[in-house]
Amino acid sequence: MDAFYVTLHITLVFQFISFGSSTCLFGCSCTDDILGRSLLCMETSMGEIPVDIPHDFIKIRIEKSHLTELPRGSFSKVPALEFLWLNFNEIALMNMKSLEGLANLTELRLQGNKLTSVSWTAFQDTPNLKILDLKHNLLDVLPEHALRYLPALTYLDLSFNQLSVIAKEVFMNWPLSQIAEKAWAKEGMVSNVVLGLHDNPWLCDCRLKGFVEFTRAVSPPIILMNSYLMCSGPALKAHKFFHEIQLKSCMRPVTSAPETNITLPLGANATLTCLVKGRPEPTIQWMYSLKIIRGFVASQTNIDEETFSSQLLIPSLHLADRGLYTCTANNFIGNSSVNITVNIASSDSSLPLLPPVPMLSSEENAYIEIHIAKQTVYGITLEWHAATENPAETWFTIHFGKYDSPKKEMIYIGPGINSYSVSNLLPVTKYEVCVTLKNLPPREGQCIVFVTGSDIREMEQKERLIHIIVIVCAMVLAVPVGMYACTTEARFSCVDRFVDLWRMHRMHDENLQEGARQGTFDSLQATSDEALCKSSVEKPTKRRRSEDKCKRGSAAYLY
Repeated sequence: MDAFYVTLHITLVFQFISFGSSTCLFGCSCTDDILGRSLLCMETSMGEIPVDIPHDFIKIRIEKSHLTELPRGSFSKVPALEFLWLNFNEIALMNMKSLEGLANLTELRLQGNKLTSVSWTAFQDTPNLKILDLKHNLLDVLPEHALRYLPALTYLDLSFNQLSVIAKEVFMNWPLSQIAEKAWAKEGMVSNVVLGLHDNPWLCDCRLKGFVEFTRAVSPPIILMNSYLMCSGPALKAHKFFHEIQLKSCMRPVTSAPETNITLPLGANATLTCLVKGRPEPTIQWMYSLKIIRGFVASQTNIDEETFSSQLLIPSLHLADRGLYTCTANNFIGNSSVNITVNIASSDSSLPLLPPVPMLSSEENAYIEIHIAKQTVYGITLEWHAATENPAETWFTIHFGKYDSPKKEMIYIGPGINSYSVSNLLPVTKYEVCVTLKNLPPREGQCIVFVTGSDIREMEQKERLIHIIVIVCAMVLAVPVGMYACTTEARFSCVDRFVDLWRMHRMHDENLQEGARQGTFDSLQATSDEALCKSSVEKPTKRRRSEDKCKRGSAAYLY
């Protein structure tokens, strides 16, 4: 009898242990085969990686289960895992430690997800990975050292993504590529490596030159899954195969102008032409002193693959249009610019000519176009553009602080940067921000003075923006919606009028019932230009004239 109970006890314990090891997740199925235990979860609603996955699985397949990310240590409790399939989910984020603890992983499939980038350093934890399937994602960048931690790969599929430019160094720096070249001569030393790179929107300009040459020279053990790679752009090379094109090395832009000194009569139409040669296609901009007030139309045409023409049309020349016009071209290698001087010949010798707009021949009188590009709950983003003789060597100084503060904070900005964000602004406070070349002091036309709104807590709850009232700006500021501006020539009676107007409307709005507009800057009622700067009839003429220069940015407001 005792022997019977002992045998029964052992049997129950064995069954309990077996039951525990065969635990499966709800909504999934588990199987055992020659490779080991497998977990299969298809079309479930789990939404995230389960934390209670049993530790003895060799293969895990979770597909169409609405996964959105791979957090740190997603499968670290399954150290024996060799095969991981997470296809057709909605994974958009991959933590750099998402593969932690998976030293035995040999196959990772992430097909049909929403990855725009991959944490390539995550593969430090998977030294034995042989198969990596990333097709049908949204990858648009492949860093130069992306494959550094994948020395054992035999299959890499990057097809059907959004890759447009890849440097050949991506594959030259791949440890497997370096080993394969040396060992391929010795039969059996290395396996074939299959690469899938097709069906990407390849931009076949100079930046792709090295990669195109790499694909042409590919030979065993590296094999392209589809060797007919096709260009998507630029237009002259679209729909052509890599083996049909010849690409040149990249070069910084070189600008020139058929005429650099133009003289025309008043009222004539002027067309300024700028010729640019560069690879890849550069971005061309025109800079001139009255750009904020008179936005002239610029058109661009392609003469050939590397030569471009930009034309600036100035309709009906005014006296104020005289001055220096700068055509600037930029690409990732560098920039170049050419100056064109516009003069006006007066047909009436008795007509006095106004002083010309300051020329940009020196840094001290260089014109800087400055504006507030973005407003957030706690700050602003400032943008500026300056036409200088050497843009690649020009740095700026930002002077920022409260308007009445004699000492402003100074921030130094290096070449090539034309924006800066200011945060932690106080409500109902007047600030001044100036942008100058190098360490020169601010001068007229290089500053913006603005007043912040109030009711920050209420705006945070509604996820609205601070509304900035710009009261002094560079010439006539092209202010965003919901702002007000005065010219730098306006007297501060106009500024006072702005503040008084806001206070009056705020007091009025605070008396409204719930459901009416809130007492913030976004609820300020639309008012005509005359009403904003309107003076009493009894006040002196000089003050009225200065206040008439006040301009309203818009009658609409941001929400």
